[in-house]
Amino acid sequence: MAYTLSEPVLYQEDIRKSRFLVWAAPVRTPQDAADFIGQHSDPAATHNCWAWKIGQAYRFNDDGEPGGTAGKPILQAIEGQGLDQVVVLVVRWFGGIKLGTGGLIRAYGGTAAQCLRAAPKIELLNLATCYCTCAFSDMALVRSRLEGFGVMIEDEQFDGQGVTWQLALPVDNYAAFELEFTNLTRGQGLIEKKSPGQG
Repeated sequence: MAYTLSEPVLYQEDIRKSRFLVWAAPVRTPQDAADFIGQHSDPAATHNCWAWKIGQAYRFNDDGEPGGTAGKPILQAIEGQGLDQVVVLVVRWFGGIKLGTGGLIRAYGGTAAQCLRAAPKIELLNLATCYCTCAFSDMALVRSRLEGFGVMIEDEQFDGQGVTWQLALPVDNYAAFELEFTNLTRGQGLIEKKSPGQG
């Protein structure tokens, strides 16, 4: 069973005069991860090293540290705790004492692991994404039923006729929700499942 973080977390540790600040957060897409890294990187720091894992996809970056001493240990910290859909950024301010290859691996991997160990986690459900369009007259009724199916509204757009939602919900609930949505809108609403890789 895979887990993700329930909220962003922050951890700080000083190692031989270098300061390490670790940010970790749940992410759904590579773009979410890139946005998080961009928001929390410090241009004044010596290095902003990071890794993320989303399903089978992963990336890591050493940001000028010797190859394999920063990004990869951070990724291993994520995988070592059975986490998915997580990004970790480790910001380092160099304190004047070189840590050496082994020291860097321990520092980046260790601080990332400490941050993740303390972070609140939730079980990662297999989610489906779908688009629903319904008239204003049906909107309140449909919205009142979303929670019962574990549905989260990820995006909401209005036009002259009604609303279009991008929704995420547990895959196991999709068929029942689709039937309920069709009934609530008397067949007038549109519901379309988004397949991976679309949009």
